[in-house]
Amino acid sequence: MTDTGHDSAARPHPLRWRILGLLGVAQLMLILDVTVVAIALPHMETDLELSRQAVTWTVSAYTLAFGGLMLLGGRTADLFGAKRVVLAGLLVFTAASLVTGLAGSAAVLLGGRVAQGVGAAMLSPSALSLVVTLFQGDERNKALGVWSALGGGGAALGVLLGGALTAGPGWPWVFFVNVPIGLVIFAALARMLPRHEAAAFRPRLDVLGALLVTASSGALIYAFIRAGDAGWLDLGTGWPVLLAAVGYLAFAARQKTAASPMMDLSLLARRPVATGTFLIVTATALMIAMFFLGTFYFQHARDYGALRTGLLFLPIAVATMAGADLTGRTIAAAGPRRLAVAGLVAAAAGMAIPAVSLHPVTVVAGTAIAGAGAGAMFVVASATALGQVAPHESGIASGIVSTFHEFGASIGAAVISSVAAASLTGDTLDGFTNGFVLAAATAAVATLASAVLTPGRPAAAPDQAPADA
Repeated sequence: MTDTGHDSAARPHPLRWRILGLLGVAQLMLILDVTVVAIALPHMETDLELSRQAVTWTVSAYTLAFGGLMLLGGRTADLFGAKRVVLAGLLVFTAASLVTGLAGSAAVLLGGRVAQGVGAAMLSPSALSLVVTLFQGDERNKALGVWSALGGGGAALGVLLGGALTAGPGWPWVFFVNVPIGLVIFAALARMLPRHEAAAFRPRLDVLGALLVTASSGALIYAFIRAGDAGWLDLGTGWPVLLAAVGYLAFAARQKTAASPMMDLSLLARRPVATGTFLIVTATALMIAMFFLGTFYFQHARDYGALRTGLLFLPIAVATMAGADLTGRTIAAAGPRRLAVAGLVAAAAGMAIPAVSLHPVTVVAGTAIAGAGAGAMFVVASATALGQVAPHESGIASGIVSTFHEFGASIGAAVISSVAAASLTGDTLDGFTNGFVLAAATAAVATLASAVLTPGRPAAAPDQAPADA
């Protein structure tokens, strides 16, 4: 590192807190683009005459591209510099938002969603890299705390914003709203962000690895979506699953031979990281199932407007944040295993309520309880997966958790869409009931797995982690 770099590291950037605010708003846009769109889905389905498959891909295409390319985005930031990649990702996401809002067909809509995911995959990891670079010591912990809090805040803001925009100017504005915000943030960051030299060691981009994992996940999600029409045992459902399995094996082989692999698969062999990854996938899939089932139940079955639906989701978002906050305060004393089991029990019980009695009151109450459990699972997942990795492994471990977070959203939307297909395309409520039953059963099975897999004591600090961790 040059002397200039050392001096800049020794003297904190004077605009670091303003930069954090701008990067935080940019990250919030990426998070919002799942929940804000969920509220608008029924209106998009009607206006664009979308099939059930296209409705599901509207969620999954974004999260699949986001998750599948996120590690590649982080590598790109190492290669070209975080500032350049943040600005490029912001431009891609903003332009894609404009195209998606202008969409007049399913093809343009889904193409725009994929492009949004590409921009998000560039922006999110490089923005986090800048946060880590700009802050030191206790300030860094505070900054990362603010960054982590965006998840729960994004869920709460997303349901309200999605309902208000859809009920007001119309569903295209859930995408158009990103355009002026994105341009303002781009102009401000282009002026404020310091120009950092790229690291002396520049890892190669494992483009083949990124394509393999994204294509394999896409084939798996395609099979899950197709099962809603053709059946789970249909040959046309089975061959994409087989193709996905072959693709994942090829990805694993690629990671062992690549000069600069995307993912350190040996981390996934460690019990804490594997358990945290399992919990984050489960929590995200359950959360997406709540939003997907709830928004279509309220707007299709009950004929509620988008704004009313958004307001009904507010208790769920608040409960999710409360569950996360309480877990964060008590995990050191209670231990991750107890809280993981408690969170999954709450999720199972909450989802079982509307499965037994499908009514607006039971849907709100049940999903709020399940949301509190999911919020607890998010905290336990991160603490478990990241609590026992060495400092030099924290970046790739964080990337693994973030990647599986997005894959969980993709899988959750695909599976719940197929299970609830009868209600999404017809007048029966059976599909919604089946969806809640599946979600409750999934949480119940995950409870048993979590009780066995999750460590019973708080994760040790990285410098105190046991050698066999």
